[in-house]
Amino acid sequence: MRARPMTATIATPRTRHRATRSDPAHSQKGCRMDWQQHAVRLADQVTDPDSRWLAPVAETPRHELVPRWWVRDGSGGWRLRDGATDHAAWMEAAYSNRSLITRVGPHHADRAKPGDQPSGMPTSSATLPSLVVRMLRHGRLGDGLSLLDLGTGAGGLTAYACHRLGDECVTSLDVDPYLTSAAGERLASMGYHPEMIAADATDHVPGRYDRILSTVGLPAGPGLAPSVAALAPGGRIATTIGRTCLILTGWKRANGDVVGQVERDTAGFMLTRSGDDYPPALAELFTLARDGKGEDISTGNHPVVDLSNAWELSSMLQVTTPGVELDYEQRDRTRTAYLVHPDGSWARASADGTNPPSVHQGGPQRLWTALERIRHQLNAEGLLPLLGARLRITPDGVCHLSRGKWGASMGVQ
Repeated sequence: MRARPMTATIATPRTRHRATRSDPAHSQKGCRMDWQQHAVRLADQVTDPDSRWLAPVAETPRHELVPRWWVRDGSGGWRLRDGATDHAAWMEAAYSNRSLITRVGPHHADRAKPGDQPSGMPTSSATLPSLVVRMLRHGRLGDGLSLLDLGTGAGGLTAYACHRLGDECVTSLDVDPYLTSAAGERLASMGYHPEMIAADATDHVPGRYDRILSTVGLPAGPGLAPSVAALAPGGRIATTIGRTCLILTGWKRANGDVVGQVERDTAGFMLTRSGDDYPPALAELFTLARDGKGEDISTGNHPVVDLSNAWELSSMLQVTTPGVELDYEQRDRTRTAYLVHPDGSWARASADGTNPPSVHQGGPQRLWTALERIRHQLNAEGLLPLLGARLRITPDGVCHLSRGKWGASMGVQ
């Protein structure tokens, strides 16, 4: 582990891109200018003219970090895209402000064969550049400060940070050894040599850092504690909490607590995982939610909403009912939402358009009723207390939120 810098020094940005034989984009004359014009356009789109992140975005060959990626095939599966076989599509995808899925379940796009069509959840990506820049800004990075990029993925944040801070200040960590290895090799071809670590951040984070930026959704509680422990006193962390849109930022105090706020900004990152794939969804409960009659049948007060796109509502539901999982479908005008919980609770709400829904619920908790309480609060007060709330993260990883008379804790065992 590289020692954390003890004194601040001015890092010299490294912007020299090194062409390699393995890079097909350099196989034809003028293609360096080709990617650069795309990168400059992207930088103009995702940063301000006076931003210190403009040059890192404009001078990073993002396409080299994402040579292959997955796209939806329209039938619930995924289809491989290979940049080397379609240069124009590669440039368009790599320098668009969108995320590119690089891993589905345990299937890396890099290792896929033509015709492979995996199914399942995305498990790694090249995060959309505007969100990477926003997280870098939340991190309050400075010259000479050591940074941990938690969630290497394709290596985009690591590349921008190396450009701005110097690679001697940057460490990148991911649970997947292939991701850290592949990103490390691609970053090296650009002249960057940050420290790359393969580890499960919910179990142990080696080293000590002045800044930690997490581009995966960490779980509140014991799964967040290793990151809190790895943050140096006086250091700053910026992370999201799994299954929520909440960006938490804070400074570490001498007593080990992290004190800060829930930013008035939102992000949706993939959950952390400890293995090759996420645990299976609560399939049997979702089946029950789709077909069951339930012990409680009622008419709801609010229209059916797709909670996966109603980020603040779903985040508040995670705060009040941690562990709830969601699904939604629409057929013609019929909208149906499903909620399930590991304790055996489930709910189904279905309606024609925005009419009051028919609600069926079962199990020890009334999940739709819990959601309706939140929506009533939103209607009555005009906002939810989450964004802008004060934050205290204790060394055990529990997140204590407060705003006025409202308070809640996330991660309590």
